[in-house]
Order: sequence, then structure tokens, then C-alpha cells
Amino acid sequence: MTTRRYCLSRLAVASWLAAAPAVVLGAAAQAQTLTVGVRAGPLSIDPHFTASAVSAEPLKHVFDTLVVSGNNLELQPGLAESWSAIDTTTWEFRLRRGVKFHDGSDFTAEDVKFSIERIPKVTGPNPATIYIRRVKEVVIVDPLTIRITTHGPAPTLPNDFVRLFVVSHDAARDFSTRETANDGFNSGRAAIGTGPYRFVSWTPKEQLVLQRFDGYWGGREPWQRVIRKELPNETTRVAQLKAGQVDIIARVPAADVPVLERDTRFAVVRTDSAYLFYLDFDFRTSTPSITARDGSPLKANPFLDLRVREAIDLAIDREAVAEIAMEGMGKPVTQLVTSQIFGYNRSLTATRPDVRRARALLAEAGYPNGFRAPLNFTSDGFPGDRGTGTSISQMLAAIGIDAPANAQPSAVWTPARSRGEFSFYQGVWGTLTGEANYTLSTLLHSYDPEKRLGTFNNRNFSNAELDKAIEAADVEMDEAKRRTLLEQAAAIAARERPSLPITGIVTAWAMRRDRVTITPRADEDTLAMNIRPVR
Repeated sequence: MTTRRYCLSRLAVASWLAAAPAVVLGAAAQAQTLTVGVRAGPLSIDPHFTASAVSAEPLKHVFDTLVVSGNNLELQPGLAESWSAIDTTTWEFRLRRGVKFHDGSDFTAEDVKFSIERIPKVTGPNPATIYIRRVKEVVIVDPLTIRITTHGPAPTLPNDFVRLFVVSHDAARDFSTRETANDGFNSGRAAIGTGPYRFVSWTPKEQLVLQRFDGYWGGREPWQRVIRKELPNETTRVAQLKAGQVDIIARVPAADVPVLERDTRFAVVRTDSAYLFYLDFDFRTSTPSITARDGSPLKANPFLDLRVREAIDLAIDREAVAEIAMEGMGKPVTQLVTSQIFGYNRSLTATRPDVRRARALLAEAGYPNGFRAPLNFTSDGFPGDRGTGTSISQMLAAIGIDAPANAQPSAVWTPARSRGEFSFYQGVWGTLTGEANYTLSTLLHSYDPEKRLGTFNNRNFSNAELDKAIEAADVEMDEAKRRTLLEQAAAIAARERPSLPITGIVTAWAMRRDRVTITPRADEDTLAMNIRPVR
């Protein structure tokens, strides 16, 4: 067994700020107010309600985690100063001394235990239980030490805990059922954290307002007030930046990146994201929407045949998707994790398009005339999602597969996917814990509630060889051996093609050059701790 200890380092954590209308604020207030235009906002102020990134991002300003994910997804101390594996099934976390909640109460081990045990009671769609799936028991050793027993060896428990938000056990005690939780947090009564900003108000689909917490353990932030404006329409988001109504915008539309780069009033910062587009197939024997091209039923689900999946893989020109459909804001990928992730297999190469071979494979599989399989994807989830999905639909037509492009709002697409209504879809995924087993065990392992694996695999994919590699990596405490197992799992997935990674996402922020600067993050989070005023 390898024991790992991470020692205290100073973290600068920060938050979003956004301003009230300029006519109401004086010059001094405006100088300390940051206004951010983002594409989407939280689904709830309860940090345990969902694992969705759009909720986690803004809530990082109010609630801290035991372990923090750095700008390149590296692990850093948060509310835990250090952590170590003291045996194969026990982790000990030493907590930070002197931390205060926004109501002035002390942060202790009791709050950590409460938060871990609360998650299964309140989590909703896209369950946050994936971050505590390995936890068997939580023991308080003393007010600043907590010991966690796991279901078997859990080498990446600290990675999972980058999304373990800690709430006040006093403030949240009466708001810890599915019936009470959202009301308690959305009203602000339970929204008491230890983060750099206090919760002020939230208007769903409009804005989140935050106020600086001067008692923050990580030091005082430069921004006094935050308003995070939800601007899902890309044209509106850019227009508000140009009009000076926001200081910075996230996820700049690809077409606007070169325009804003040429405008001396603005600065644009790009970075390679941890997110990527991929295709998923339904592996159920009876799948809802696949037919022959004339609409008649097929004898079998064609996606169960590896030759069909390979044909679709060969039909896709990833370079063209990245350069044309994504307007240069994408990069071909080889696997479901990006290159900065632990366990990334560098020996894999992106599939090169070969339409002739793809047609031959379909014929060998018994589909010389192709078939019909609507391709479902979001129209407002990530920049480039509509263009990417539409482009892939057109490429599949070249090999005889009729894949009508079915773009839907995320609010419609996400629950439909969860209900298993799709046979074929384009998704977006980011390995936000920085470790490949998070993705492999969640998306590609057979659905197995007893082993707490395959949480998001609702399409009946199962491969014993891949399961074995994932399970071995899941418990391997030796870092080098675990890396090898993860690389092996990635190679099996590349061969079997249960999902097809398409392109990584290059993300961009644009800002008023005379107002702010930003340090970009691989997870695309737009955090006020990474945004600084221009002096």
C-alpha cells in the first residue's frame, strides 16, 4: 500500500461578483463590484442537490470542499490541511483550524460528517452520491480530525472530495430531506458556508448575488459584491460585454472570439478544457427509435454489433468537426478523458475517417442500405454543441445512416436521456476530479448498484473485460499500477467503442481590458478568485 500525505499550502479562493445597475452604485462601489455574464446558473443553492457542473461552479464561492481542484485539476488543500491513507480502507483528514462559517460559528469535523451523511438524503437528478460512493463510515476523532472507512481500498477518495461541499450542520439540520432542502437553501436560511462570499439572493434563470465574507480563512477578496448574470443567449452575452453591462463573459461563442480579439477594448483568454463531446449508443435489445430507412422495424439493435459502431467511428472526420463545426474551438480526442487527466493513455490515436471502409463494415453487419437513428443533442449546453451534432449527422449520411439532427434545450435533453428515451445521442463530459477512474467507473462500467459503479450507465452496456480493469484500478493504492490499469481500460474502450470520443473543447473568456484579468481553469469554472481587477 502506498501512503500519501498532502501538506498545507496557502490557497487563494474567490468568487464571482456582479453589480447592481450602475446608476444605483457610486464609483467606489462599482470599483469593488464584479459583473460576470455566464451561460447558465445553479439548479439549486443546495450544494448536495446535484452533481451538475453548472450548480457546482457558482456554489464554490459560498461553500468550501475538503480538497480543492486547482486550475489544472491538481489536488490542493481546502478545508482539510492534509490527508493520508493510514491503511487500505481508512483515510484520515486533518482539518483547518480557525475556519468560520458566515454566521460566525466554528467549522469542525461534525460539519464534515453531517455533510457526507446528508448527501443521499437530499440529492436529486444527476446524483451527487457519486462523490461519496466509497464512504462506509465517518468517525470524528477530534474536532479537527476525521477518519473515513471505505468500502474496500479507495485510492482516489481525495479526488472525489473536490466536490464534497461542506455545509453548516446547525444551519442545515432542519433542511435535510428532499422535501425541505431546496426551500431552506434557496431562501438563504441554510445557505451558510465557509467560502469567500456570502449568499445574498438568487433569482433562477436571472442572477445570483453574493457579498464578500471578510472573515474568510483564505484572505480577503478584492471584490465586495458579486452578481452572476445568466445570459444563455450568446448574442446577448456578447452584446452586454460590449455595452459595459458585464465585466467578463464565459464561453465566448466561437464566431465572436476573433472579432473580440481584434477589438482593443477587450482581452480574450483561451484554454484547453477538460470537457469533450462524445457519442453514446444504446445497448438494450429493444431500443426506442432505430428503424430501417423506410421506417420499418429492424430485427435487432444494430448498435450491438461492433462493426456498426466502428463504421460510425470511421464516418466522422474529427478534424473537420473541430475546425469547421466548432470554428477552431475544438481538438480531436482519442478517449473519454483529456490529456491533463491521470490515467490518460498516450498511445491511443484519433480515428481517421474512412468512408469506404465504413460502408463495407455496415454491409458485413447486414446493413448494406444503412438504417435510421435520430441523433439527439443539446442546443444550449456548451458552445458548439448544435454545430457538432449537425455536422456528425451529415457525415453519417455519407455511409447510409439516416441520423436526423435532433437538437433540444438541455432542460429537455437531460431528463429524457436519464429516462432512457434515446437510442443515439451526443453528450458532453468532463473529468472534473482529475482522475480517469471517475469517468470510466461512472460511464463505462456495467450498472451495478451493489458495487456503486456505472451510476450514469443507463444504456445497458456491459463488458466483463472492461469491468475487470476498472474494478482493479478502483482499489489499487499504488499510483503507478493504477495508472497502468486505467490506461488498459482506456485501450479496451477504444477497441470496443461503447462510446465514441469526438472533440475536446477549447473554451474562451472575454473581458474589458481596462477592468479585469483572469487565470483560466481546465474545468471552465469562472471563479472570482481567479478574476482580478486591473490596477
